[in-house]
Amino acid sequence: MNAIEIRNLSKSFRGMYAVDHLNMTVPVGAIYGFIGENGSGKSTTEKLICGHLVPDEGEIKLFGRDYTDAGVRVRVGALIENAGCFPGSSVYQNLRMQTINLGLENPDEEIRRVLEIVRMEDSANIKFKSCSLGMKQRIGIAMALLGDPALLILDEPINGLDTDGMRIMREILVDITQKYGCTVLISSHILGELEKIATHYGIIRQGKMIMEISAEEMDSRAQVFVSVKTKDMKGAGDALLAKYGNVKTEDGYLRVYDVNDTEELVAYLYEKGHVVSELKKNKIGLEEYYIELMSKKEAE
Repeated sequence: MNAIEIRNLSKSFRGMYAVDHLNMTVPVGAIYGFIGENGSGKSTTEKLICGHLVPDEGEIKLFGRDYTDAGVRVRVGALIENAGCFPGSSVYQNLRMQTINLGLENPDEEIRRVLEIVRMEDSANIKFKSCSLGMKQRIGIAMALLGDPALLILDEPINGLDTDGMRIMREILVDITQKYGCTVLISSHILGELEKIATHYGIIRQGKMIMEISAEEMDSRAQVFVSVKTKDMKGAGDALLAKYGNVKTEDGYLRVYDVNDTEELVAYLYEKGHVVSELKKNKIGLEEYYIELMSKKEAE
């Protein structure tokens, strides 16, 4: 069973499609990275899944049931845009009001549970307005986790966070899936961070899903390259281009693609009078993969 199954989903505003006959599949237990440029339809799709918008056409199923089914709606938590908290109230008071809205039993126990998940056990009495951006994002996730949902939908939760804030957020999201069995759908522009935690990706452009791929499959497709640095970068680059054909200059290195034998490459440069001072082997990351894919789509 999948946590989310979307078929032929469309939503238009003033005659323009924001979501255009979209198909999407999110496996149970996944951290699904939802990727696309501004205006591509990510937030609209998430709002449709949450029931904040009504689709023009198409089907949304959550855990095999129609998304409007009351029994399945209670299994969904969401943080879209912001936490919607009262600035002058404490973290605890904001969470307490949400437990009342949800009609939860044992509210204090539930609040302690979610604050522990988001690493804010000692921050319950701080006023929301005094919290940092990272803390506010974690409070929003805590509110979305009240009631122990099976599916968590997050819209850009790591944007604007500092390095430590992003690290904490990564740890929280991994814990949510691995320790608590929750499926996570997360949109983000920070692809380097998303790459560290996502198990699956959906890439959307102009309201259409152009690719769904697992992290494992993407890794197997990723092009291997060797980064080389020498004293004479121009001369070494010309020599490598003559032999290997696919060479780029990137971040102060010569990047040579699809090289199987690095010792042969070093020996070849030495023969041409170039001594390698640095060499490392790597694969293209999610951000480069995405940029190349978008470039191909624009050229079509």
